[in-house]
Amino acid sequence: MGVFFSSLFSRVRGGIHPETRKFLSAGCATEPVPAPGLLRVPLQQHIGAPAEPLVSRDDHVLKGQLIARSRGPISANLHAPTSGTVIAVGHFPAPHPSGLPVPTITIRADGKDEWGPRLPRLRPEDADPEEIAARVAEAGIVGMGGATFPAAVKLNLRDRYALHTLIINAAECEPYLTCDDRLLRESAEEVADGAGIMARALGVARIIVAIESNKPEAAAAMRRHNIGMGYPLEVRMVPTQYPMGSEKHLVRAVTGLETPARALTAELGVVVHNAATAQAVHHAVRYGEPLIARNVTVSGRGIARPANLRVLIGTPVADLVAHCGGFTEEPERLLLGGPMMGQPIDNLRVPIVKGTNGILALTRAETRKAETMPCIRCGTCVQVCPCGLTPFELNARIQADDLEGATRVGLMDCVSCGCCSFICPSSIPLVQGFNFAKGKLAEKDARKHQQEETRRLAEARTAREEAIAEAKRAAMARRKADMAAKKTREDAAAAQGAGDPSAEAQTEAAK
Repeated sequence: MGVFFSSLFSRVRGGIHPETRKFLSAGCATEPVPAPGLLRVPLQQHIGAPAEPLVSRDDHVLKGQLIARSRGPISANLHAPTSGTVIAVGHFPAPHPSGLPVPTITIRADGKDEWGPRLPRLRPEDADPEEIAARVAEAGIVGMGGATFPAAVKLNLRDRYALHTLIINAAECEPYLTCDDRLLRESAEEVADGAGIMARALGVARIIVAIESNKPEAAAAMRRHNIGMGYPLEVRMVPTQYPMGSEKHLVRAVTGLETPARALTAELGVVVHNAATAQAVHHAVRYGEPLIARNVTVSGRGIARPANLRVLIGTPVADLVAHCGGFTEEPERLLLGGPMMGQPIDNLRVPIVKGTNGILALTRAETRKAETMPCIRCGTCVQVCPCGLTPFELNARIQADDLEGATRVGLMDCVSCGCCSFICPSSIPLVQGFNFAKGKLAEKDARKHQQEETRRLAEARTAREEAIAEAKRAAMARRKADMAAKKTREDAAAAQGAGDPSAEAQTEAAK
């Protein structure tokens, strides 16, 4: 086993080994949390276009009812987490560092938790792959490891690539987070069945469940349930290393295949889905239940009683903190997600969304507060970068406002894992700078796209106006020709009536 880990570890570039601190909640069984009084469901909980609302203020909704429809090929449906009354369809602060308001549906729960009609059940053993993918899309399932990419889009990759392997990502490499660990321990059979359903949709015969070596109980549970839909599941232990849960790096660790820059793992024949996504697929296909709840870890020294919770989408963070006994002290840092890639928040009223896997309240002792110093070009950030980039060079170009130069040396290949910022002896917030630069580039691209679209529309308008003018000129020419012909006929008729011998010739000419 030691040789096995060593061979795998040699395949993964860079990475770090922060304190995992999972002991705070790893022993806590998942607890269901009752529906709160108010649920706020943002229309943008996924990569792609925001969903289009289907309800209005004062509408009564039932649990599982479709309240917002996906818009475009990359989008996801949204469903009512419980029964109640829609009290607002407006803007509310988002679970994002900006805290800016986003379009949100607010529901006041009626306490009945009454289900509406569920989606029709499928028998996946007999269903076509297209039917399974369509049901996953109807259920609004997205990647629940944090990426929130619509799951149905990935299930339809069988039409474009020669796929052979499905990897269930249960690495959960972020410190503190244990909700996926508990999911595998408590619901391994559901995860295995969901993995088998996805394998059928993808048309692959091989399923690998990748689990970090610090989760032996989860691995043992999956080995007991190592068959899903008739597909054998191979449990593969990977080293405890951050960012092992990154899709491309997990594929490299498990299969030895390296994904080229800007390419998809599907081009290698491999698709990766999170363990919680597999469970959601199981519930959607077998029981017709849309994605309205998820598991969340609430942890950190600032939490009185760390726990793993099963919560409804839209539940305010404040309710979950209160459920766990509140804060032991004012947290130095409050995060949605893990400490490496999580989003800092200041407003406890923001809701849980489909991609939220953790709430962390970190005390001053758990956070590193140090004065930022100039870069000493020690190269430590290069050693830990899992993408093989040179973070100090990227940072220098960004500081010089040379975004094109930063792009040339790999800015867009950065996965924002935060390893460089974590390890930097000068405490330079490298990853924050990279994310800022990506945002500036996205803004620049958006402006360029808008300009091109404006130019295209202007050219189309000019072409339409020219076509209309040409049509008018042609119509006018036809009218003039018709009038001339009519006059000729009238002259010929008049001449014929007067007995003019040339009338017949004029009539023929008019014709």
